[in-house]
Amino acid sequence: MASELPRDIPARADTLGETLYSLRLNGAVYANSALTAPWGIEMPPMAGMMMFHILTEGSCWLRFNDNQSLYLKPGELALIPKGEGHCIAHRVDQPCEPFFDIPVTRLSERLEYIRYGGDGEQGPGEKTRLICGVLGFDHIAGQKLVSQLPQIIHIQCDGANLPGPLQAMIELMEQEAASLAPGGETVMAHLADIIVIHAIRHWIEHAPDAGKGWLGALEDPKLGKALAAIHAHPETHWTVDRLAEQAGMSRSGFSARFTEVLGTSVKHYLTDWRMNLARMKILQSPVTLTELAEDLGYQSEAAFSRAYKRVFGVPPLRQAAQQKHDAT
Repeated sequence: MASELPRDIPARADTLGETLYSLRLNGAVYANSALTAPWGIEMPPMAGMMMFHILTEGSCWLRFNDNQSLYLKPGELALIPKGEGHCIAHRVDQPCEPFFDIPVTRLSERLEYIRYGGDGEQGPGEKTRLICGVLGFDHIAGQKLVSQLPQIIHIQCDGANLPGPLQAMIELMEQEAASLAPGGETVMAHLADIIVIHAIRHWIEHAPDAGKGWLGALEDPKLGKALAAIHAHPETHWTVDRLAEQAGMSRSGFSARFTEVLGTSVKHYLTDWRMNLARMKILQSPVTLTELAEDLGYQSEAAFSRAYKRVFGVPPLRQAAQQKHDAT
């Protein structure tokens, strides 16, 4: 177990950027849709995934189960960070067909084309065009970030504070979806990652709630340094005293401030972070108890296993066995 403090802890200003990078988005599927009224599509809940809709032509309504609704215009983006089920339709009260009941044309492994709807209520050829995507993320930092995001992030094309690069990338995404040029799927996947991260960044910079809880702690001049230390080097023998030193605070002041802002103690946060990293490693690839214990700062496999079971209720070997069983 490491005893010396690491020297390459990121500066506070980079902590949020490191968190956004750790989302490690991976595109599950993208759909380019041509829709004629009347039409309505019901998107199922997708836990652990983000969904987005970019409207390129026409207009539509997005509606959640709690009856919250949102009107989309061309060039606008709707990001559903928590994968909540919703309906998207040409009218706010339009009945919706389940997404998986709608026929699609598979253009490649991750790109689909959807032509759906009626004869058009606004005249021949009147269409709504959408680019939709489902993105996964698998890092604990991404999970914590997403848990603090709102039900929906709406990027309006006429927003006064909308950054130019984000609008330009949305337009480029529209062009790629329309042209279907060679390599377009790869370009769209990378653009989707960047667009989503820019949308989240835009929300963080402008939403009052973004300065609270875990996100607020990341940007706190003192707490952010301690969190960066834990995230960058979970294997280090961190104590409250050492983390208080990283934050430039007294032990008592740091401990009280940490609990006040994050709603949990320093020790509990450190253990929870390490165990979630361990679970991620177990679910992603074969790994031994020895490797996990060493990577996460535990002196023995037994100490690590006890900590893991306290957090998840099952020992890590059972989790690994279940993962192997599910993969076969």
